[in-house]
Amino acid sequence: MSTFSLDEDQRQIKESMESFAADELRPLSRDCDEEFRVPPEFLEKTWGLGLTANIIPEEYGGYGFNRSCLNNVIMAEALAYGDLSLSLAAMAPNLFVLPILEMGTDAQKKKYLPTFCGDKYKVGTMAIMEHSISFDPFDVKTKAVLSNDNYVINGEKCLVPMADQAEYMIVIASTDKGTGAFIVDKNAAGVSLVEKEKNMGLNALPLYRVAFKDCKVPAENCLGGEKGIDYTRLLCLSRIGLSATMVGVAQAVLDYSIKYTKERVAFGQPIATRQSIAFMLADAAIEIEGIRSLTWKAAWTADQGEAMKDELLRISYLTKTYSAEQVFKIADYGVSMLGGHGLIREHNIELWFRNARAFSMLEGLIMA
Repeated sequence: MSTFSLDEDQRQIKESMESFAADELRPLSRDCDEEFRVPPEFLEKTWGLGLTANIIPEEYGGYGFNRSCLNNVIMAEALAYGDLSLSLAAMAPNLFVLPILEMGTDAQKKKYLPTFCGDKYKVGTMAIMEHSISFDPFDVKTKAVLSNDNYVINGEKCLVPMADQAEYMIVIASTDKGTGAFIVDKNAAGVSLVEKEKNMGLNALPLYRVAFKDCKVPAENCLGGEKGIDYTRLLCLSRIGLSATMVGVAQAVLDYSIKYTKERVAFGQPIATRQSIAFMLADAAIEIEGIRSLTWKAAWTADQGEAMKDELLRISYLTKTYSAEQVFKIADYGVSMLGGHGLIREHNIELWFRNARAFSMLEGLIMA
């Protein structure tokens, strides 16, 4: 098993993403949260990083770098440290590209992958989640029924990232053979954007409810063809990606809290010297190391492929569940340590707190 010592290429990835997050994401985070939008010019800048084209093979027009879940986790953490919503928007095209890259037929790869290798930001997305009191990703209610040479899709999805801009989306639906994935053109008959959702957190990221009513999709658009997909693996990759962004948010909270508590003086001393504050800082630092290690282990497991398929399901679920609990606790610590300032929008702590609360309920917003 890997010791998770970063090699030179991974260190360069980490440093370049951290620099980009500090220069481009963090300065925009507050305004974008309050304006409920992602600036188009920001998306064009992120496209220049090659987050999508790098992993597409040269034969389809990409740069052909070896795809690694661990590398994607390193990038996701660094970008989420700058801002969660903006980082998810930057990585949204991979929600469409990675499933096709991993599980698509040769014909599907030839048709769709080259369109994501151009000079301009291009959006694809994935629709997994559904409105339910207790959504179970292994029991989706959206149905796809084979009729002649088409699948007819009926159902409604929620929290679909960038659905207003995406040309294509991968829709997860139940079939008579289990759970399948279907490549759907956003402009296809029967597809409609119901509404842009308003949530407690992730305000800058456009999230939509999307309805499918008798939407006909050619049978050739069934991802993976007759073989279908490894849906469990897709969920695992999503959970690992979400966990990586949780590490980034938690680290942002801790670093901000350390700086604040060292500078905030009460009764003649920095409040960081108070035992109650010091204990929260120490606990947060310990937990961040824990969730980062779990996330990297899960990513390493994913990179081993079929040989560790069963372990991947276990470790990815464990990682997402534990990370969601800890990042919310750490964000709550941050609000507590800032006292009244923790509720003021002058400080990003309250933004990170709102974003952290959503993690336990999310699926399919990122693919590692």
